[in-house]
Amino acid sequence: MPWEAVNVEQRRVEFVVKAGQGKQTMTALCREFGICRATGYKWLHRWKDDRLEGFREHSRRPKTSPTRTAEWKQQLVVALRKRYPDWGAQKLAYRLKVETGIEMPRITLHRILMREGLVRREERHAAATKRFRRKAPNELWQMDFKGMPEPWTNRQSPLSIVDDHSRYVVALEWQQGLNTEAAHKTVRAVFERSGVPRQMLLDHGTPWWNMASGIGLTRFSVWLMKQGIQLLFSGYRHPQTQGKVERFHGSLERVLKLRGAPEEAAWQHWLAAYRREFNEDRPHEALGMEPPAKHWQPSEKAYQPQPREWEYGDGFEVRRLDSKGQTFIAGKRLIVAGALAGERVGLQDIDGITLISYRATLVRLLDRRSGKAAMAALPEQFRWASEDPANPKPVYDVMKHDCLLLS
Repeated sequence: MPWEAVNVEQRRVEFVVKAGQGKQTMTALCREFGICRATGYKWLHRWKDDRLEGFREHSRRPKTSPTRTAEWKQQLVVALRKRYPDWGAQKLAYRLKVETGIEMPRITLHRILMREGLVRREERHAAATKRFRRKAPNELWQMDFKGMPEPWTNRQSPLSIVDDHSRYVVALEWQQGLNTEAAHKTVRAVFERSGVPRQMLLDHGTPWWNMASGIGLTRFSVWLMKQGIQLLFSGYRHPQTQGKVERFHGSLERVLKLRGAPEEAAWQHWLAAYRREFNEDRPHEALGMEPPAKHWQPSEKAYQPQPREWEYGDGFEVRRLDSKGQTFIAGKRLIVAGALAGERVGLQDIDGITLISYRATLVRLLDRRSGKAAMAALPEQFRWASEDPANPKPVYDVMKHDCLLLS
């Protein structure tokens, strides 16, 4: 017979009423109601003792819980969560062990937080299934400005630099607007303090990208390249390309909402304190629950206030661009980049394609057969068949991308 929705309390009342009439044996009555004799007698006893109150659903929770976490331990977890309201159970379990020596499973901490109402709905999500990172610190830094949410939206924004390997926040500086002078001052101080990375990953924003330029280069991005840094640019409308700095910005915004923002004059002090906490105290799941500072060290490559001329090596034809950032190839004028005016570039010919590099960064490609050129600074448009930058092999058809005709 199909299942029916029934009111349990009503069925129990019907049972005791029929039992009181004495027209059926207990066995027959229990068979009619689909219960065992022990349950039938239990219902009768509840009726005699508590009348209707005895028919309400009782909690199935055990009366005693010998393995339940002690109350004082639960209070430690709650206090720790209040100190770090943006940390999850995994990080809190690590911190609890470091500070008190008490080891508790992550799921136990999570249940305590759930019981105390300390886990918001938006915090319940699945962990990442796959992670990517460089093999060593300072191989790649990700740099971006943090757009401030309401009510802190203004023309000032923190500039963040995050090491791809260690997640170490190399810099977190409050900037007066997105201007080149302020960014140049901040990044130069970072280079003097922490050395220079091999590569930097940037988005298409001010001051390192110029939408009006053929290949986006600015004086600021050229200054970065003069340190021998290979620049990579994220995909258009694909912030996930800069996953680590974007993830850090998400944590920063969450902390601001949970802990509250400082007075405007104290922003840099607050950012410096949070950077220290993030780098030295906050455990990171991708790092085996160790803080980023244990996996980072300053770069061995020192900052050069006056960079030396770049040695392009064998296989390159070296050209100096004119005052408009142009050169002539096969008798035709090619605009390389206005920001590179007067700079030396290296040319390589591979299978009918000329690759034009400025120091460590490939900036433009020319298809000699068609006479068309394409930008090559975007990682989503260009892939190396070999990771050796001295022997690059383009693996895409230059004709499929936006091109500029030679004059």
